[in-house]
This record gives sequence, C-alpha cells and structure tokens, in this order.
Amino acid sequence: MDVQKLTELLRATIEPNHEQREAAEEQLAQIHKIIGFVPTILQIVMQNNVDQPVRQAGAIYLKNLITNSWSDCEAKPGEPIPFTIHEQDRAMIRGSIVDAIVHAPDIIKVQLAVCVNHVIRNDFPGRWPQVVDNISIYLQNPDVNGWNGALVTMYQLVKTYEYKRSEERVPLNEAMNLLLPMIYQLMLNLMNDQSEQSILLQKQILKIYYALTQYTLPLDLITKEIFAQWMEICRQIAERPIPDCSHIDDEEKPEFPWWKVKKWALHIIVRMFERYGSPRNVISEKYQKFAEWYLPTFSSGILDVMLKILDQYRNHIYVSPRILTDILAYLKNAVSHAYSWKLIKPHMVAIVQDVLFPIMSFTDADQELWETDPHEYLRLKFDIFEDYATPVPAAQSLLHTVCKKRKGILPKAMNIIMQIITSPNADNKQKDGALHMIGTLADVLLKKRVYRDQVETMLTTYVFPEFQNPAGHMRARACWVLHYFCDIQLKNPQVLAEIMRLNVHALLNDKELPVKVEAAIGLQMFLTSNDDAAPYVESQIKEITKELLTIIRETENEDLTNVMQKIMCTFTTQLLPVAMEICQHLATTFSQVLEADESSDEKAITAMGLLNTIETLLTVMEDHPDVLLNLHPIVINVVGHIFQNNITDFYEETFSLVFDLTSKAISPEMWQMMELIYQVFKKDGVDYFIDIMPALHNYVTVDTPAFLSNPNRLLAMFDMCKTMLTTNPGEDPECHAAKLLEVIILQCKGQIDSVIPMFVELALSRLTREVQSSELRTMCLQVVIAALYYNPQLLLTILEKMSQPNNESISSHFIKQWLHDTDCFLGIHDRKLCVLGLCTLISLGDAKPPVLSEVAGKIMPNLILLFDGLKRAYESRAQEEEEEEDEEDDDDGEEALSSDEDEIDEFASNYLEQIAEISKAKGAEAGFEMKAEIKDDEDSDDEEEESVDDLNETALEGFTTPIDDEEEESAVDEYVTFKEVLSALSTQDQAWYALLTSGLTTEQTKALQEIAITADQRKAAKESKLIEKRGGFAFPQQTVPSSFKFGS
Repeated sequence: MDVQKLTELLRATIEPNHEQREAAEEQLAQIHKIIGFVPTILQIVMQNNVDQPVRQAGAIYLKNLITNSWSDCEAKPGEPIPFTIHEQDRAMIRGSIVDAIVHAPDIIKVQLAVCVNHVIRNDFPGRWPQVVDNISIYLQNPDVNGWNGALVTMYQLVKTYEYKRSEERVPLNEAMNLLLPMIYQLMLNLMNDQSEQSILLQKQILKIYYALTQYTLPLDLITKEIFAQWMEICRQIAERPIPDCSHIDDEEKPEFPWWKVKKWALHIIVRMFERYGSPRNVISEKYQKFAEWYLPTFSSGILDVMLKILDQYRNHIYVSPRILTDILAYLKNAVSHAYSWKLIKPHMVAIVQDVLFPIMSFTDADQELWETDPHEYLRLKFDIFEDYATPVPAAQSLLHTVCKKRKGILPKAMNIIMQIITSPNADNKQKDGALHMIGTLADVLLKKRVYRDQVETMLTTYVFPEFQNPAGHMRARACWVLHYFCDIQLKNPQVLAEIMRLNVHALLNDKELPVKVEAAIGLQMFLTSNDDAAPYVESQIKEITKELLTIIRETENEDLTNVMQKIMCTFTTQLLPVAMEICQHLATTFSQVLEADESSDEKAITAMGLLNTIETLLTVMEDHPDVLLNLHPIVINVVGHIFQNNITDFYEETFSLVFDLTSKAISPEMWQMMELIYQVFKKDGVDYFIDIMPALHNYVTVDTPAFLSNPNRLLAMFDMCKTMLTTNPGEDPECHAAKLLEVIILQCKGQIDSVIPMFVELALSRLTREVQSSELRTMCLQVVIAALYYNPQLLLTILEKMSQPNNESISSHFIKQWLHDTDCFLGIHDRKLCVLGLCTLISLGDAKPPVLSEVAGKIMPNLILLFDGLKRAYESRAQEEEEEEDEEDDDDGEEALSSDEDEIDEFASNYLEQIAEISKAKGAEAGFEMKAEIKDDEDSDDEEEESVDDLNETALEGFTTPIDDEEEESAVDEYVTFKEVLSALSTQDQAWYALLTSGLTTEQTKALQEIAITADQRKAAKESKLIEKRGGFAFPQQTVPSSFKFGS
C-alpha cells in the first residue's frame, strides 16, 4: 500500500473544494478493503512529519473503519456479506495500537482510544490477551508518556467491563490482579509530585479505579486491606490544598486539573459509601458485612475532610460545585446511620445556616442569567440532567432528609428560616433562600401538628406579599413555594381563593417568563390536589388556556404540557368552543419543535409531551363527536407527518393517537392511514408491533363491515401477523400477533372462511418451532380454538388436509396438546374461550374426531379446572371493582430518629431481620427478652404468587372480542352454554355422555353440580338485568277471574 498516495488522499478529504473532497472519499471507498490498508492508515496517523490535520483525518477514518468493520458479522438474507477488516490487518493493529496511543498527541489519542475500546470489546481476552502485557510494560517503564498511554488503554479495558455482572468480569479481574498493584504504586509515587502532568495522571488512575468499582466491587480482587489503601489515597487527595487559581474565572475553575482530580476522589468516596458502605442499604446482601466494617473504619476520617471543605465554603473560599454536590450527597446518606450522625450532629446547624442556605439562595449568576437569557434560566431549572452540575438539588435533599429523619433539627432549621424572613434587613436573595428552604420542607411541616396549624398564617403573612415584589425572581419563588404546599388543608376558604387569584394573575399579567411558568405549575398542583380550586379559575379558563399555549410554544417546556393536560381534564366543557384552536396550536408547536436546528433530549421530551397533550384533548372530547370531527384532520396531519418522515422516536405516542382517532368510528382518512401504517410496519415497524396493536384492534372491531369490505385490509393484517410469527422478534410481540389473529376470527365469525386455513397454519407452524413461554403456546392454541368455535367442520377439514399419511393426525395432536395445557389458560377470556371450544368439540356428534374417545376421561376434569379458575377470576374482578382505596394520613407522619437510631430500609432484602434485631434491642432496654421470631412465610408467598398469576387478567385481555361483551342481549355465557351442552348430551347421546362422566370422582361430580347451579344463577341474573333495562316489570291492573278454565 503506497503510504504517500494514501497520505495525499487523506489530505484531499479535508480540502475546501467539494469536488476534490468527494473524489478522494470515493477513491478511499474503493481501496479500503485491500489487505494492508488499515495498518497503513495507522502508520500515517503516527508519522510526526505529516501535517496534524491530515493525521487527525486519518485517525477519524481509522476510528470509523474499526467501529463499523472490525467484528465478523453474518449477512442478512438477500443482502451481500458485509465487509470486515481482514484478520491479518487486525493482528497488525492489535500489535501496534497501544504503541500508537503512547506516542500520539492528545487530539489523536482521543480517536485511538475509541479504536482500542472497540478492539478490546471484540477481541479480549480471546484474540488479544497481550494487551495486558502491553499495558504492564509501559507502566513499569520510567517514561511518563508511556504511563499516560498505558493508563488510557487500561481505562478502555476497564470501561468495557464496567457494567457487567460479577460472573462476566473474570477476564478483567485476572488482568487487574497484575495491573491494580502497579497503578497503586504509581499513584503513591505521583502523589509527591504536584505538577500538572502528575495531577492529570492521578486523575486518570482514579477514573480507572472508579470504573472498576462503581457498579460492582470485586471483593476477591479488592480485599479490605487494598480497599483501605485506595480510600486513604482518595481521602488525602480530597484533603490536600488546591494551588492558587484566583486568576481563573469561577465558571472555568471546575476544569482546573487540581479540582478535577479532587472531584474524582470524592466520586469514589461517595459511590463506595452509597453502594457498599451503608449498612442495610447496600445493593446486595453480599456487601452487608463489608458495610458494617466500612462505617466505623472510614466515617471519621472522611467526614473530617468533608467538614473541612464545607468550612472553606462557609468562609467564602471557592469550592467547585461538583465537589459540594458529592459532599452533600455523602452527608445525606450518613445522617441515616447513628454512628456517622453522631459525628455530623454537632456541625449540622452550622451546615444548614452557612452551607445549605447560601447554596439555596438566589445568586448573582442566577440574576445575570435571568436577565440575559430567561429561556436558558428555565431550561437549567427544569432540566433533570443538570441536577449534578449544581449543588442546589443535593442541598435540598440533605435539608429534607436531616429535618425528616433526625429529632431536633427541624425546629432549629425553622428558627434560622424565620429569623431571615422576619428580618427587616434581609435582602431579596436571602429571602429567596429562606423561602426555598420552606418549600423544600413543605411535606415535613404539613405532617407535624406543631407546624401544620401555622402554615396557613405563614403563607398569607410571608409568601403572599412577595407576589408584589418588584424582583421577578421573588415572584417566581412565591409561586414555587405555594405549589409545594398544595396538599394543605386550609381552614379559611378565602385563602384558597387568594392562592388561585395570585397564580392566575401572575400567569396572565406578569412580564417575566419564569414567573409565568411557575404560576402555571402552581395552578396545576392546586387543581390536582384540591377539588375546591377549580371554581376560582373557571371564569378565566379560556384566557388561561391561550396564555398557557403561548408560553408552551415560547419555552418548549415539558412540564407545561402536563399543566395543559390537567386543565383539559378539569375544564372540558368550558373548552369546547376553543378545542380546535387548542389542537391547532399544539400541532403547530410540535412542528416548530421538530424543525428546530438543534436536536436534544429536552426537545424530544417536549415533543412527546405535546403529542401526549393532543392525545389528552382527544380523550376528554370523546363524548363530543361534533368537536372530534374538527380535531381529527389536525391530528391526522401530525400523525401523517411522523409516519411519512419515519420519525421513529415518536412512533409509540403516534400509534397511541391513531388508537384515539379510531376508537369510536373510522373515517375514510383513517382507512387511508391504515395503508400508511402498513407501509411503516414493512419499513421499520416490526419493533413497534405492540404499540400498533391497539389501533389494529380498533380497525377490526370498531367497524367490522368496513374492514371486511376491502380484502386488502384483511390481507395486510395477516401479513403483519405472519411477519411477527416468522421472524423471531421476541415472544411478547408474537403473542400480540397471535392475539390479533384470534380477535379477527372471533370478530368476523362466518365471514372469512377463505383465510381461516392461512390463520390456522400460521399458528400451528409457530408451535413447531421452539416456544419458551406458556403464554405464546396457549396464544397459538387459542387461534386454533377460535377457528374451532368459528366453524368446527371447517377447522377439522383444514387439519385433515395438513396431516401427513402414516403420522398422527394434526387434529389428534392439537387436541392432546390443548388438554395437556389447559392449566396454562389464565384470566377470564382465555378460560372462557377454552370452555366454549371444548363445548363445541364435544357437541360434534358423529363428526367428532376419533381421538376424543381416547381422551374422553380428561375432558370433564379439564373443564372443571377451567370453571374453578373462572370462578376465582370473576370473584377477583368483582372485588377489584368494589375496592376503594382508603388512605388515612397519620396525624404526625413519620417519627424522627433519635441520635442512636439507624434508619431502616423497608425494601431491603433483610428487612424482617432488621426489624427483629431492633425489637430485641428495644426489648432488652425494657428489661425483657424477645423470643418470638419474625419469619418470611415462604408457603403463603408461593400461594399468593400463584393466585395473582391465576386470577389477574392476562395482558392481552384488553383486546376484546364478541365473546367478552357481557352486557349484550346476545352475549354468550360459558356456564349456560356448558350446562345446555351437557343436558343435551345426557338425552341425545347417552353413550358419549357416559364416557365423558363415568370416571369422575365424588368431588368432581359435586363440582359439576355447582357449575350447573351457577349457570342457573347467571341466567336468572341476566334475565333480570334485561327486564330492568327494558323498563322493569309491568303489572297491568286486571280483573281477577273467579274461576280458571284450562284447555279450550
């Protein structure tokens, strides 16, 4: 491979001339498959005499090649075999990539790190065990550049295994047995060198240790002694002073290498504590003993360092935001443990006053952002991804936890807060901090009687006046505080009226966008939690809605779409005249979000929120067909745009909209939409079949005659089901496909004879391949049972044609499998269909398949089993319908812990043992011995699990069929059907009846009698309902005859 020619081609790929670039890229595409090409690219990347931009272009090209073409992959049917780099070239890359990383400048090292990660992911340990030796050699070499390259490679090795389970990490642990002591020794040597180069190497080592331990801690590799050594390193780094960086802007200080290495040390400390070192809260039982050792071993030294850092912050010495966040997170976990709480307690009030309060107060930076870019201010305040970048959420969390969990802290915190908000000298920023703290503690205050009774006065005295504050951020804070107290039980109804008035006024009239947003959220919270709130805003609801639509469009804030949904649900009638305008506004805003130049997670979340809001509008307007008629064209445009442009991110929400558009009636436009859905499915919709299914169910059931009027619709449905049942997409979507076949058969009874053979063959052919779950097996059987119920003679003819000579007939095999799997039919629908199918089967007279005589003794016991399940399922459903949740608020909420108590995690695996330990301890304090044991009753657990599985509706029962409609006069009742079939057999085919019932036990005979009684009761109840529906019993006044004459 000509190095010079390849270098010139790479140079041409970065030329400004478009034609030159394209020609070079085309040439590279033609030669990149030649053996020797990939190692030559790496060779060019490593030549110091080649221009840096060319080397960088080569590195990026190499990265893309390795990422896309390194591993062998099979060709898809009908497609050419994809290109993979030849093993000869791969061996050369493996032999030189670590050397390349060691010697590359940083800008190229980044690209090569991605390459080495991909190679390790695919080839370690099998084809490339030598990477461990490559790293080890450079670590032992005195050359600093060698250390850096080795650490970058080692980081990629560890990252590959970072989130794998313990049993999958064996190759990594074997490598780390050699490498971990080396980097520990290197770290000790580097700790004495405070140069920037040394600090960056220390940071890289800590990142390796974090990736190694943050998801699972390998206790066989990292013994207590080794763990303690690393914890001491982290403690020392956290404690050591930072060189003067006053010349750097505060915004850039977190990137100062000394702050970055400190950040990684604290990341490790926090992670070790929250996952492995917090007794009773560890991620796995295997770390419980480790945690009990961790707490007394490390708490004192670590908390000492953390308190010193907080003391620096108190004294206005800069501390980076990430470090504050980590420290506050550590303290939040530590206050739950008596051991660590005793160390924190003496400092807690000072932390609340001098650390949490300043962090939670409005800052100069906040003010600048508010004034210069209110949209960005809102984005940062509402973006959950920003929570770690600022210590504010961590400060809120610590304040809330310590005031809730520890006795005596809440009164002291409230004392600090009240001193500030009652002080005439407090400025707006301080008042903001105090109100921020009050809102954070809202739920704690409302659970304590001593504060709950004063909250109403506090709101009217200190929060209401802030709505008139000239400072916009204080008006926003007033709205924010109020919504955190939305669960308050107000004694004076005028206070609620004023709360709603203040929020509405702020939303409609305030000039500051963040105030409007907070006011809107406040309205939603009070409308949700207080039934008396709605009348206070009803008269202005149209103005509120229009303003809300405007700020949704301006801010693209997802929380505001939730507000809109709440208003739609609360004021449906009042919004009828403007429903079309609302829908059009939401659709236009959705288009605006899609067309934005920058795509981001926030944009996607906002777009989804808008689609959900449109869906809410359709749902609340479903009882107003005239309004829906106007909304449908607007929504159809949105749906069509998403499907035509294959915007898969929103398919789930869009199919939900299609469901709403087809739930009452199906317009000609929506029948056209079905064609588009079919095209979407064929292109890339296989992964979304479960999301499409509710809409497909509507197309079949809402207007069945229209569905059947065009044969292509039925064939499209069948083709989708066939695709799902022949391409192994996973058993859950396959179950949905089989369910759709069953729905079509039952819905179109007597009208689709020509396709029944295809349906049956598809379901049975799926059963010939491996089936892992009983759900899929029974669902495929149900397709055939539905066909039997549809037309038994037709089914038996189909099965006969499918049978092979000299083999057991398909019908015989199917019936045996069905009876074998009867206990796998769950819920009401599946059992009901099973009963109706068996009733059809035993009623066939002379047309009965011969196998029935062979299995006759199993049929009645299986039917009794099905009826037993049905009885319990109906009872469970009735109970669920009757049950009303009764939530009683405990008067004083949770009791705070005293200083010598630990918090208990109710969800921990050893919860009962924790309770037992505490009970014994308390008993001992009181002077008596607790002998009773608390045990987890495994037997009752199993029973409960079985009954839940047994009784609950299956997930697919929501896709109803004609046999599920119990309200119709023509509804089929399985109990009545069974009794009628059995009665007919007992008189018309006594020999068959005797064969079916002769082997029954006394209990089974009694069960049959109970089923017959239930059948009579259900028949009488249905007749009674029908009479009631027709207007009740009629007793006309007639003259009573004096004598009765029978006959003519």
